Amino acid sequence: MRGILLLIAGVTVLGLYCMVAPAVRGTYRRYRGRRTIICPETDQIVEMELKAGRAGVMAALGKQDLRVKWCSLWPGRKNCAQECVKEDWPSAGAPREQD
Repeated sequence: MRGILLLIAGVTVLGLYCMVAPAVRGTYRRYRGRRTIICPETDQIVEMELKAGRAGVMAALGKQDLRVKWCSLWPGRKNCAQECVKEDWPSAGAPREQD
């Protein structure tokens, strides 16, 4: 009886892993590395890096929670609103929309 319960638990864990791991891996790969963007607060070209590991774990939980790991404007602007963290990244090479 104990062996069957262990088998059921193992299959359940393996199934969850096969469903969760691709979401974590895909989100991690999407947000890893440094990006060159235009800061929405200062309108300067900056380099920044996101917490890709955290983004992957949060994606597995069904939430999108992106946070800045490093920014070239830090430490002077470390407590900014982090409005640069969004889906439509303003790249430094693309023209900006005029208000």
